Amino acid sequence: MANHHILDSQGGDISAQDNWLALSTDTLPGGIALSEITLLELLHRQEKPEVIVPLADLLNTEGALAGGLMNEVYELIVQHSSHLGVWITADTDADVLSKLSELLLKQTLIVIHVPKFADGRGFSFVQTLRQLGYKKEIRVAGEFGRDQIAYLLRVGVDSFVLSEHDVHPDSKFHIEQAFTALASSYGGRDASALPMFAGT
Repeated sequence: MANHHILDSQGGDISAQDNWLALSTDTLPGGIALSEITLLELLHRQEKPEVIVPLADLLNTEGALAGGLMNEVYELIVQHSSHLGVWITADTDADVLSKLSELLLKQTLIVIHVPKFADGRGFSFVQTLRQLGYKKEIRVAGEFGRDQIAYLLRVGVDSFVLSEHDVHPDSKFHIEQAFTALASSYGGRDASALPMFAGT
């Protein structure tokens, strides 16, 4: 996953400071984190890392938190992690998020993975999380439109996982433009001061 970079809300590359590890599973897509860790490696580590787990693996077929063995595994991950985050696929039913507010509000990081550039569900996910009262970091990864970055910032995204190609100086799409587009379209005003953020 080293062919990705993490950019903050100003477009600064924070990859070197990012210590999140994605829990390795069969369904882990590229770009959730810069590195991954297996459950066995996590349980044998002396230090407690920051770990991102797949939300889907914590749920039963009805979209509620699974009990039994899965719950015990999750508790083990909690005990062996310094901070915990989850990644959510943007084609999941957004109603699931509202049912899981207690779990989601405990997470230090939520990564929204966009599996294909098709619709605006990523926007809905971010808005739903902020409406639930989530105030920590929301990150977007996957196949979101790079020209959507300014609008994702406006709805409450804090950071982005981008491919090496997107941040390369020779790229046709200069990534700096994505982070300045919103300010210029609103007369230079800071996006966080716009009405959508009032009261947050």
